[in-house]
Amino acid sequence: MIQSSINSNANKAITTTVLVAALGYFVDVYDLVLFLIIGVKSIKGIGFQENIIGEFQSLLDIQMIGMLVGGVFWGILGDKKGRLSVLFGSIIMYSLANIANGFVDVFHDKDQAFLAYGVLRFIAGFGLAGELGAGITLVSEVMTKEKRGYGTMIVASVGVTGAIVAALVGKFLSWQLAYFIGGGLGLSLLMLRIGVFESGMFENSKKENVQHGNFFDLFKNKKIALKYLYCILIGSPIWFVIGILIGRAPEFAAEMGISGSALLEREYSIMFCYTGLVFGDIASGALSQLLQSRKKAFYIFYVFCAGVVLVYLNLSDVTAFVYYVMITLLGFSVGFWAMFVTVASEQFGTNLRSTTATTVPNFVRGSLVLIAMLFDYLRGPEKLNSLTSAALAVTVFLFVISFWAISQLPETFGKDLDYVEE
Repeated sequence: MIQSSINSNANKAITTTVLVAALGYFVDVYDLVLFLIIGVKSIKGIGFQENIIGEFQSLLDIQMIGMLVGGVFWGILGDKKGRLSVLFGSIIMYSLANIANGFVDVFHDKDQAFLAYGVLRFIAGFGLAGELGAGITLVSEVMTKEKRGYGTMIVASVGVTGAIVAALVGKFLSWQLAYFIGGGLGLSLLMLRIGVFESGMFENSKKENVQHGNFFDLFKNKKIALKYLYCILIGSPIWFVIGILIGRAPEFAAEMGISGSALLEREYSIMFCYTGLVFGDIASGALSQLLQSRKKAFYIFYVFCAGVVLVYLNLSDVTAFVYYVMITLLGFSVGFWAMFVTVASEQFGTNLRSTTATTVPNFVRGSLVLIAMLFDYLRGPEKLNSLTSAALAVTVFLFVISFWAISQLPETFGKDLDYVEE
């Protein structure tokens, strides 16, 4: 009876941990995608009527810089102070930034409002950088090594539905209210904190005579540094598809001559992409568990994703409905985001696990800047002079690198994570 009660309490604690991590990532994705949806509308709302796209890109770059800096900060903090400090600290930060963002139009001077907007986007990006890595690390460490893939699958699949909600809220509600909703959702999560406990692995690792959360330890020898680089490279196709192929879907549709392309909207493209991504995350996570191999699941999804991208880039004379179906399939094909972050967390010891799991996804997100620069260079009039041709070239480049990177990483399914990097 006593043992049964202990097991029941342990299962409840694990369930609560997975739930909080999943809902935290839901709000994380909501805010990350929300700015893509309402950025232009909100910039017009604070008084700008010219160079809207330029101002939007500036704020997006500021947010990405915040995520890159925050990824390092939160990752180190998670390995030094604990996973929970990051999980809830990051939620508080980006939730308050969201709420404050809804008030930037109180400045009568548009330049002051834009400055405040930029500061808040940096703070929001900084906060957003910590939640996923901390959540995945915590879930990976509290669940059994045989079933942790299911836990991280739930975190990601629930989390990415935040993008669908963001698309609908941003489309039909005011941009101020959209920000308030995001902030309110985040703060409401704090009520669940009482049921979440720190990772036992982390607590035990503090007894080891090793340094925790030293970012530069990832580069102390060639083997560890290359493993860290491979973890980043295996995720690069994901944000190419989301940021370029989906982010610029209306422009691709116009070049392809899709009938009704003038009716295509970025909000719906993002919504359908993330709808597919939800099911992709479930499928990839379940596949890795079924095959008992992360690497085999990666290979299968890489082949499927490359195939879908090739079909997408060769579309012509199809309806907008068919185009949205292809966007959904693209989303499904990159639904290995959760598996990607899980692999990153499984590659390193407890004293560096949070640092890795938090910085890797943010560096992948940040790599979109470099990928976009390469894409825009190739699409220029003196180069390939075509969106689809440039995208095809970048696709080949990224998938060759990704296949090579995953082949270099050791299999981590069922790996015992209770160790430290010496």
